[in-house]
Amino acid sequence: MSEEQVETQDGGDDKALSQDEIDSLLGFGGDEQEEKPKVGIDVMLDKSLTSYERLPMLEIVFDRFVRMLSTSLRNFTSDNVDVDIHSITSLRFGDYVNSIPVPAILSIFKALEWENFALVTFNGSLVYSMIEVLFGGRKLNKPIRIEGRPYTSIEQGMVKQLTEIVIVDLAAAFEPLSPATFNFERMETNPRFATISHPSDTVILLQLRVDMEERGGNLEVMFPLVTLEPIKELLGQAFMGESFGKDAYWEAHLTREVVNTHVKLEAVLGSKKTTMQHVIGLKPGDTIVLDSEPDDDVLVKSSGVSVLEGSVGRVSDNLAIVVNKMFNEKKGDSDESDS
Repeated sequence: MSEEQVETQDGGDDKALSQDEIDSLLGFGGDEQEEKPKVGIDVMLDKSLTSYERLPMLEIVFDRFVRMLSTSLRNFTSDNVDVDIHSITSLRFGDYVNSIPVPAILSIFKALEWENFALVTFNGSLVYSMIEVLFGGRKLNKPIRIEGRPYTSIEQGMVKQLTEIVIVDLAAAFEPLSPATFNFERMETNPRFATISHPSDTVILLQLRVDMEERGGNLEVMFPLVTLEPIKELLGQAFMGESFGKDAYWEAHLTREVVNTHVKLEAVLGSKKTTMQHVIGLKPGDTIVLDSEPDDDVLVKSSGVSVLEGSVGRVSDNLAIVVNKMFNEKKGDSDESDS
Protein backbone atom coordinates (compact mmCIF):
# COMPACT_ATOMS: atom_id res chain seq x y z
CA MET A 1 0.00 0.00 0.00
CA SER A 2 1.42 3.39 -1.00
CA GLU A 3 2.10 6.23 1.46
CA GLU A 4 -0.61 8.42 -0.14
CA GLN A 5 -3.22 5.71 0.46
CA VAL A 6 -2.12 5.34 4.10
CA GLU A 7 -2.47 9.09 4.69
CA THR A 8 -5.92 9.08 3.10
CA GLN A 9 -7.12 6.19 5.22
CA ASP A 10 -5.75 7.78 8.42
CA GLY A 11 -7.57 11.00 7.68
CA GLY A 12 -4.38 13.05 7.54
CA ASP A 13 -5.68 15.32 4.74
CA ASP A 14 -8.92 16.00 6.64
CA LYS A 15 -6.97 17.48 9.56
CA ALA A 16 -5.22 20.09 7.42
CA LEU A 17 -6.71 23.61 7.24
CA SER A 18 -7.56 25.07 3.90
CA GLN A 19 -6.27 28.51 2.87
CA ASP A 20 -9.73 30.03 3.37
CA GLU A 21 -9.88 28.64 6.92
CA ILE A 22 -6.42 30.02 7.69
CA ASP A 23 -7.39 33.45 6.33
CA SER A 24 -10.58 33.40 8.42
CA LEU A 25 -8.65 32.50 11.58
CA LEU A 26 -6.14 35.31 11.04
CA GLY A 27 -8.86 37.79 10.13
CA PHE A 28 -7.83 38.32 6.50
CA GLY A 29 -10.60 38.98 4.03
CA GLY A 30 -8.85 38.02 0.82
CA ASP A 31 -9.05 40.41 -2.14
CA GLU A 32 -12.55 41.71 -1.38
CA GLN A 33 -12.60 45.46 -0.75
CA GLU A 34 -15.94 45.54 1.07
CA GLU A 35 -15.71 46.14 4.81
CA LYS A 36 -16.73 43.06 6.80
CA PRO A 37 -17.11 42.39 10.52
CA LYS A 38 -13.80 41.49 12.13
CA VAL A 39 -13.18 37.83 12.78
CA GLY A 40 -10.44 35.62 14.14
CA ILE A 41 -7.45 37.18 15.87
CA ASP A 42 -8.65 40.72 15.07
CA VAL A 43 -11.65 40.18 17.34
CA MET A 44 -9.46 38.98 20.21
CA LEU A 45 -7.11 41.95 19.81
CA ASP A 46 -9.96 44.45 19.74
CA LYS A 47 -11.32 43.03 23.01
CA SER A 48 -8.48 44.80 24.84
CA LEU A 49 -9.55 48.19 23.46
CA THR A 50 -11.49 50.36 25.90
CA SER A 51 -14.45 51.82 24.07
CA TYR A 52 -15.28 55.46 24.65
CA GLU A 53 -18.86 54.28 25.27
CA ARG A 54 -17.66 53.07 28.67
CA LEU A 55 -16.91 56.73 29.46
CA PRO A 56 -20.32 58.39 28.97
CA MET A 57 -19.23 61.68 30.53
CA LEU A 58 -16.49 62.07 27.91
CA GLU A 59 -19.06 62.53 25.16
CA ILE A 60 -20.70 65.32 27.18
CA VAL A 61 -17.31 66.99 27.64
CA PHE A 62 -16.61 66.80 23.90
CA ASP A 63 -20.05 68.20 23.07
CA ARG A 64 -19.42 71.14 25.40
CA PHE A 65 -15.99 71.60 23.82
CA VAL A 66 -17.46 71.78 20.29
CA ARG A 67 -19.94 74.50 21.28
CA MET A 68 -17.21 76.57 22.91
CA LEU A 69 -14.79 76.06 20.02
CA SER A 70 -17.38 77.22 17.48
CA THR A 71 -17.73 80.52 19.32
CA SER A 72 -13.98 80.95 19.77
CA LEU A 73 -13.23 80.31 16.08
CA ARG A 74 -15.89 82.79 15.02
CA ASN A 75 -14.20 85.43 17.15
CA PHE A 76 -10.76 84.38 15.88
CA THR A 77 -11.62 84.49 12.16
CA SER A 78 -14.47 87.06 12.18
CA ASP A 79 -16.25 84.65 9.88
CA ASN A 80 -19.12 82.20 10.08
CA VAL A 81 -17.57 78.99 11.44
CA ASP A 82 -19.38 75.73 12.16
CA VAL A 83 -17.75 72.90 14.13
CA ASP A 84 -19.39 69.48 14.14
CA ILE A 85 -18.43 66.15 15.65
CA HIS A 86 -17.68 63.68 12.88
CA SER A 87 -16.92 60.69 15.11
CA ILE A 88 -15.59 59.53 18.47
CA THR A 89 -13.67 56.27 18.24
CA SER A 90 -11.25 54.05 20.14
CA LEU A 91 -8.19 52.63 18.39
CA ARG A 92 -4.49 51.88 18.80
CA PHE A 93 -2.02 54.75 18.88
CA GLY A 94 0.09 53.12 16.19
CA ASP A 95 -2.94 52.71 13.90
CA TYR A 96 -3.86 56.36 14.40
CA VAL A 97 -0.38 57.67 13.58
CA ASN A 98 -0.27 55.58 10.42
CA SER A 99 -3.69 56.89 9.33
CA ILE A 100 -2.83 60.61 9.56
CA PRO A 101 -2.93 62.11 6.05
CA VAL A 102 0.09 64.15 4.98
CA PRO A 103 0.52 67.11 4.93
CA ALA A 104 -0.70 67.80 8.45
CA ILE A 105 0.44 69.62 11.57
CA LEU A 106 0.37 67.87 14.94
CA SER A 107 0.41 70.01 18.09
CA ILE A 108 1.39 68.20 21.28
CA PHE A 109 0.16 69.53 24.60
CA LYS A 110 0.57 68.39 28.20
CA ALA A 111 -2.14 67.97 30.82
CA LEU A 112 -0.40 69.23 33.96
CA GLU A 113 -2.79 67.75 36.51
CA TRP A 114 -2.79 64.35 34.76
CA GLU A 115 0.97 64.43 34.05
CA ASN A 116 0.68 63.14 30.51
CA PHE A 117 0.33 64.24 26.89
CA ALA A 118 -2.28 64.50 24.15
CA LEU A 119 -2.27 65.99 20.68
CA VAL A 120 -4.32 67.99 18.18
CA THR A 121 -4.03 67.30 14.46
CA PHE A 122 -4.84 69.88 11.77
CA ASN A 123 -5.04 68.59 8.21
CA GLY A 124 -3.67 70.59 5.29
CA SER A 125 -7.10 71.69 4.07
CA LEU A 126 -7.90 73.34 7.42
CA VAL A 127 -4.49 75.06 7.61
CA TYR A 128 -4.77 76.57 4.13
CA SER A 129 -8.41 77.52 4.71
CA MET A 130 -7.49 79.39 7.89
CA ILE A 131 -4.73 81.23 6.01
CA GLU A 132 -7.22 82.20 3.29
CA VAL A 133 -9.74 83.49 5.83
CA LEU A 134 -7.28 85.36 8.07
CA PHE A 135 -5.43 87.03 5.16
CA GLY A 136 -8.53 88.03 3.18
CA GLY A 137 -8.48 85.39 0.47
CA ARG A 138 -11.32 85.16 -2.00
CA LYS A 139 -14.04 82.60 -1.55
CA LEU A 140 -13.63 79.79 -4.07
CA ASN A 141 -16.25 77.26 -5.09
CA LYS A 142 -13.58 74.66 -5.87
CA PRO A 143 -11.66 72.80 -3.16
CA ILE A 144 -8.37 74.28 -1.98
CA ARG A 145 -5.39 72.63 -3.62
CA ILE A 146 -3.28 70.77 -1.06
CA GLU A 147 0.39 71.51 -1.65
CA GLY A 148 3.21 69.15 -0.74
CA ARG A 149 5.62 71.89 0.31
CA PRO A 150 6.75 72.38 3.93
CA TYR A 151 4.67 74.74 6.02
CA THR A 152 5.94 78.28 6.25
CA SER A 153 6.68 80.05 9.54
CA ILE A 154 3.52 82.14 9.07
CA GLU A 155 1.39 79.02 8.70
CA GLN A 156 3.02 77.36 11.70
CA GLY A 157 2.56 80.52 13.79
CA MET A 158 -1.12 80.61 12.86
CA VAL A 159 -1.52 76.94 13.81
CA LYS A 160 0.13 77.60 17.18
CA GLN A 161 -2.41 80.35 17.89
CA LEU A 162 -5.17 78.01 16.78
CA THR A 163 -3.80 75.31 19.08
CA GLU A 164 -3.87 77.69 22.05
CA ILE A 165 -7.55 78.38 21.35
CA VAL A 166 -8.32 74.67 21.10
CA ILE A 167 -6.58 73.64 24.32
CA VAL A 168 -8.05 76.57 26.30
CA ASP A 169 -11.58 75.59 25.26
CA LEU A 170 -10.80 71.92 25.88
CA ALA A 171 -9.62 72.70 29.42
CA ALA A 172 -12.76 74.76 30.03
CA ALA A 173 -14.89 71.83 28.82
CA PHE A 174 -13.27 69.53 31.40
CA GLU A 175 -13.51 72.14 34.19
CA PRO A 176 -16.98 71.17 35.52
CA LEU A 177 -15.78 67.60 35.81
CA SER A 178 -12.18 68.05 36.95
CA PRO A 179 -9.69 70.96 36.91
CA ALA A 180 -7.45 70.72 33.86
CA THR A 181 -4.55 72.84 32.63
CA PHE A 182 -3.24 72.17 29.12
CA ASN A 183 0.12 73.63 28.03
CA PHE A 184 1.39 73.71 24.46
CA GLU A 185 4.61 71.67 24.16
CA ARG A 186 5.74 71.47 20.54
CA MET A 187 4.62 71.17 16.93
CA GLU A 188 5.43 68.41 14.44
CA THR A 189 4.77 67.97 10.71
CA ASN A 190 5.91 64.34 10.63
CA PRO A 191 3.53 61.99 12.51
CA ARG A 192 6.43 59.70 13.45
CA PHE A 193 7.97 62.47 15.55
CA ALA A 194 4.73 62.97 17.50
CA THR A 195 5.03 59.72 19.45
CA ILE A 196 3.55 60.33 22.90
CA SER A 197 2.45 56.79 23.64
CA HIS A 198 3.26 53.15 22.88
CA PRO A 199 1.93 52.00 19.48
CA SER A 200 -0.25 49.33 21.14
CA ASP A 201 -1.83 51.71 23.69
CA THR A 202 -5.50 52.57 23.42
CA VAL A 203 -6.42 56.13 22.48
CA ILE A 204 -9.69 58.07 22.28
CA LEU A 205 -9.99 60.01 19.02
CA LEU A 206 -12.36 62.95 18.51
CA GLN A 207 -12.74 63.88 14.85
CA LEU A 208 -14.20 67.32 14.09
CA ARG A 209 -15.26 68.97 10.85
CA VAL A 210 -14.66 72.73 10.66
CA ASP A 211 -16.66 74.53 7.95
CA MET A 212 -16.22 78.19 6.95
CA GLU A 213 -18.82 78.43 4.17
CA GLU A 214 -17.04 77.02 1.08
CA ARG A 215 -13.80 76.40 2.99
CA GLY A 216 -12.83 74.17 5.88
CA GLY A 217 -11.05 71.05 6.97
CA ASN A 218 -10.68 68.43 9.67
CA LEU A 219 -9.43 68.78 13.21
CA GLU A 220 -8.69 65.80 15.47
CA VAL A 221 -8.11 65.65 19.22
CA MET A 222 -6.44 62.47 20.48
CA PHE A 223 -6.17 61.43 24.13
CA PRO A 224 -4.22 58.31 25.13
CA LEU A 225 -6.29 56.37 27.62
CA VAL A 226 -3.43 56.56 30.12
CA THR A 227 -3.75 60.37 30.04
CA LEU A 228 -7.41 60.14 31.08
CA GLU A 229 -6.70 57.48 33.71
CA PRO A 230 -6.67 59.95 36.69
CA ILE A 231 -10.25 60.99 35.90
CA LYS A 232 -11.46 57.69 34.46
CA GLU A 233 -13.82 57.18 37.39
CA LEU A 234 -15.37 60.61 36.81
CA LEU A 235 -15.71 59.96 33.08
CA GLY A 236 -17.55 56.73 33.88
CA GLN A 237 -20.43 58.62 35.49
CA ALA A 238 -23.80 58.36 33.81
CA PHE A 239 -24.54 61.99 34.71
CA MET A 240 -22.73 64.94 36.27
CA GLY A 241 -22.37 64.61 40.03
CA GLU A 242 -22.98 60.87 40.30
CA SER A 243 -21.65 59.79 43.69
CA PHE A 244 -20.78 56.09 43.09
CA GLY A 245 -22.45 55.13 46.41
CA LYS A 246 -20.68 57.82 48.42
CA ASP A 247 -23.08 59.60 50.79
CA ALA A 248 -21.85 62.99 52.04
CA TYR A 249 -24.65 63.25 54.64
CA TRP A 250 -23.75 59.89 56.13
CA GLU A 251 -20.06 60.87 56.25
CA ALA A 252 -20.90 64.11 58.10
CA HIS A 253 -23.12 62.24 60.57
CA LEU A 254 -20.46 59.60 61.18
CA THR A 255 -17.85 62.30 61.76
CA ARG A 256 -20.03 64.01 64.39
CA GLU A 257 -20.71 60.74 66.17
CA VAL A 258 -17.04 59.76 66.24
CA VAL A 259 -16.06 63.13 67.68
CA ASN A 260 -18.70 62.80 70.44
CA THR A 261 -17.76 59.21 71.33
CA HIS A 262 -16.58 58.68 74.94
CA VAL A 263 -13.16 57.06 75.24
CA LYS A 264 -11.83 55.47 78.45
CA LEU A 265 -8.20 56.33 79.21
CA GLU A 266 -5.93 54.38 81.56
CA ALA A 267 -2.83 55.97 83.11
CA VAL A 268 -0.04 53.46 83.67
CA LEU A 269 2.03 54.86 86.58
CA GLY A 270 4.75 52.28 86.14
CA SER A 271 5.57 48.74 85.11
CA LYS A 272 7.88 45.94 86.14
CA LYS A 273 8.79 42.59 84.66
CA THR A 274 8.91 39.68 87.08
CA THR A 275 8.43 35.95 87.22
CA MET A 276 5.21 34.11 87.83
CA GLN A 277 6.76 32.48 90.90
CA HIS A 278 7.31 35.93 92.44
CA VAL A 279 3.72 36.96 91.69
CA ILE A 280 2.34 33.78 93.30
CA GLY A 281 4.44 34.43 96.39
CA LEU A 282 3.11 37.96 96.99
CA LYS A 283 1.26 38.58 100.27
CA PRO A 284 -0.64 41.58 101.63
CA GLY A 285 1.85 44.18 102.83
CA ASP A 286 4.60 43.27 100.34
CA THR A 287 6.18 46.12 98.37
CA ILE A 288 6.63 46.07 94.58
CA VAL A 289 9.47 48.22 93.35
CA LEU A 290 8.69 49.65 89.89
CA ASP A 291 11.24 50.25 87.14
CA SER A 292 10.59 54.01 87.05
CA GLU A 293 11.44 57.18 88.91
CA PRO A 294 8.89 59.45 90.64
CA ASP A 295 9.45 62.20 88.02
CA ASP A 296 9.13 59.90 84.99
CA ASP A 297 6.27 60.45 82.55
CA VAL A 298 3.29 58.13 82.81
CA LEU A 299 1.89 56.28 79.82
CA VAL A 300 -1.78 56.78 78.92
CA LYS A 301 -3.54 53.97 77.01
CA SER A 302 -6.95 53.46 75.47
CA SER A 303 -8.10 49.86 74.97
CA GLY A 304 -4.48 48.74 75.24
CA VAL A 305 -3.21 51.21 72.63
CA SER A 306 -0.66 53.82 73.72
CA VAL A 307 -2.10 57.28 73.17
CA LEU A 308 0.14 59.78 74.95
CA GLU A 309 2.73 60.38 77.67
CA GLY A 310 2.61 63.07 80.33
CA SER A 311 3.66 64.26 83.79
CA VAL A 312 1.48 63.63 86.83
CA GLY A 313 0.10 66.75 88.50
CA ARG A 314 -2.82 68.00 90.53
CA VAL A 315 -5.76 70.28 89.71
CA SER A 316 -7.82 71.16 92.78
CA ASP A 317 -8.59 67.81 94.43
CA ASN A 318 -8.13 65.79 91.23
CA LEU A 319 -5.09 64.12 89.76
CA ALA A 320 -4.11 65.43 86.34
CA ILE A 321 -1.66 64.61 83.55
CA VAL A 322 0.18 67.25 81.54
CA VAL A 323 0.52 65.98 77.95
CA ASN A 324 4.14 65.92 76.82
CA LYS A 325 4.03 63.52 73.86
CA MET A 326 1.32 62.24 71.45
CA PHE A 327 1.68 58.89 69.69
CA ASN A 328 0.77 58.50 66.04
CA GLU A 329 0.20 54.81 65.36
CA LYS A 330 -0.39 55.38 61.64
CA LYS A 331 2.97 56.99 60.97
CA GLY A 332 4.84 54.79 63.43
CA ASP A 333 6.35 57.74 65.25
CA SER A 334 5.32 60.31 67.86
CA ASP A 335 4.52 63.98 67.64
CA GLU A 336 5.98 66.27 70.29
CA SER A 337 3.66 68.85 71.77
CA ASP A 338 4.28 71.66 74.24
CA SER A 339 2.47 71.45 77.52
